[in-house]
Amino acid sequence: MKPETVTIEDKTFKIMIDAETIQARIVEIGIQINQQYEGKKPVLLGILNGCFLFMADLVKQIDVACEIAFMKVSSYHGGMESKRVVTEDYDLKMDIGNRHIIIIEDIVDTGHTMRFIVDKLKARNPVSVSICTLLHKPTAMEYQIEEINYIAFEIENKFVVGYGLDYKGFGRNFNAIYQVVQ
Repeated sequence: MKPETVTIEDKTFKIMIDAETIQARIVEIGIQINQQYEGKKPVLLGILNGCFLFMADLVKQIDVACEIAFMKVSSYHGGMESKRVVTEDYDLKMDIGNRHIIIIEDIVDTGHTMRFIVDKLKARNPVSVSICTLLHKPTAMEYQIEEINYIAFEIENKFVVGYGLDYKGFGRNFNAIYQVVQ
């Protein structure tokens, strides 16, 4: 049983989405992807570091033939809000021309990072690019991102940790999602 509140560094967080709810939603998304990508051999492109738990659990639900790859970009740089400057730490190393790409992301909030990634990938001539995100903050969006096709949970514009998301490098290991209280 996970605690109702956790403390990381100087912040307290309360539970927002429990582990069982997350896992149930991942099963549903896996079913959708299996149906929509039958025979298409998509590339599941994880955006590190935050996607690692979500992606690991999601790929266990995907039965269609697929490849897995990773990129690492950042816009938070350890703080509680996007700095709106995307840094690229690790680029995709495979040829994605004529491939279907499903970006697996932990959270889409302002859209700056996703716009950067989608534009970069589309320049490489894939057949399609779609986004599968664990969390989406629609009220924080500053860009229209049509490629968001799979959203596990829409949340209010609060800072969250757990299930891959961190605060100052900590909290990624929680199997639930917690929102900041103070």
